[in-house]
Amino acid sequence: METKSTSFKISVTTLAIMNVTAVVSLRGLAAESVYGLSSAFYYLFAAIVFLIPTALIAAELAAMFSDKEGGVFRWIGEAFGARTGFVAIWLQWIQSTIWYPTVLTFGAVSIAFIGLNQQSDMALASNKLFTIIVVLAIYWTATFISLKGLNWVGKISKWGGIIGTIIPAALLIIMGIIYLASGGHNNMDMSAGFFPDLKKFDNLVLASSIFLFYAGMEMMGIHVMEVNNPTKNYPKAIIIGSLITVSIFILGTFSLGFIIPAKEVSLTQSLLIGFDRYFEYLHISWAAPIIAIALMFGVLAGVLTWVSGPSKGIFSVGKAGYLPPVFQKANSNGVQRNILLVQGGIVTLLSLLFVVMPSVQSFYQILSQMTASLYLIMYMMLFAAAIVLRYRLKDKNRPFRLGGNMTMWIISGLGFCGSLLAFILSFIPPAQISTGSPKTWVTILVVGCIVVLVIPLIIYAMRKPSWKNADTEFAPFEWEKK
Repeated sequence: METKSTSFKISVTTLAIMNVTAVVSLRGLAAESVYGLSSAFYYLFAAIVFLIPTALIAAELAAMFSDKEGGVFRWIGEAFGARTGFVAIWLQWIQSTIWYPTVLTFGAVSIAFIGLNQQSDMALASNKLFTIIVVLAIYWTATFISLKGLNWVGKISKWGGIIGTIIPAALLIIMGIIYLASGGHNNMDMSAGFFPDLKKFDNLVLASSIFLFYAGMEMMGIHVMEVNNPTKNYPKAIIIGSLITVSIFILGTFSLGFIIPAKEVSLTQSLLIGFDRYFEYLHISWAAPIIAIALMFGVLAGVLTWVSGPSKGIFSVGKAGYLPPVFQKANSNGVQRNILLVQGGIVTLLSLLFVVMPSVQSFYQILSQMTASLYLIMYMMLFAAAIVLRYRLKDKNRPFRLGGNMTMWIISGLGFCGSLLAFILSFIPPAQISTGSPKTWVTILVVGCIVVLVIPLIIYAMRKPSWKNADTEFAPFEWEKK
């Protein structure tokens, strides 16, 4: 799809913050704080073999095709064909749909902690009716904001990210430093050291799971056409966002570990409890409700970034003739209305199952793991495509280039191997969840992955010439011009 001018342009700062809000979720800090100093090893390891390769590859590919829409569909389709490209953007969209209920539950917990009594706040956070109401309220608020257009999404994502992610993370880190410097008791186990024992299988599984903490950096390629001077500013924004992301994860995890003993960690509530304890230590307990509200805005910003990103990507591709006309409907703002409404229906159903019916908790975990596996397939396709395009389109202008072909092989190879490791380990049942027999777990994951992969292949095979939007001029792939 050729470049079209837009009245609103995303600045480097806004795009960098959108990257941070799309990738960073403070809710994951509690789970990693139990690993003490070695949590830094996992974060850095995953950053080196996954986050940085993803950011750099996305920067080169986005700059190469800055005059065309499509994101991963364009990038992977140029290397392996339109069908593979369609599968890739489908995987990017479908995995985000499963992710919403989990992060929105954290949003509900944040709102529950607006009160001043920690015990009653914890009780409210455990109330399922309260949780489902808040989950759906936040999600549909994000959807209606997305329907207003990119101007609204950019502004709210930027300020929501600053208020709800970056400021709370900075505050948590600063309070951790003050706490230790003023003689506070360090509850983090410092005896394990920086390097974990990777001979233990559980540690290896943990290392791969952190890869998905960094998932989503490539999604910003969808917005490359809305950036001023994208060939220069897009790579700059994505690299800035990566550095901020790694810093927040490592220092934030340490700060939480300082104030909460590992044995007391709760995956859903410990972040809020950690803030409460720091505020109490510093005699500013009145700040607890304020930070809870701020974290809720951070959740809204993160969800908003994802609601508008993958759905816009598959919408752009759909109009080129890859989705039935019903999914190509847009509102007066040019926003993908029907896709957002269908996505909202799926999220609503999953949220009801996730929050209201405890019996499906294990099933939901399997479903979440399946979508993570599918997302990793997309990443492996992305890294492989970057290498192929160095040879297939060797003469194409690369405003942002990672160096010679050997550099590309090293960076993409590192990302591919890291993704492959995480993909293989994702089929191992987590120890903390009762999933029945390992054979059942693996069977469900394998069958589920196959089914979800088959759906886009069926849609692609059924496509008709009438599906192509008459108002859309799809720029042909380079291989179609020959």
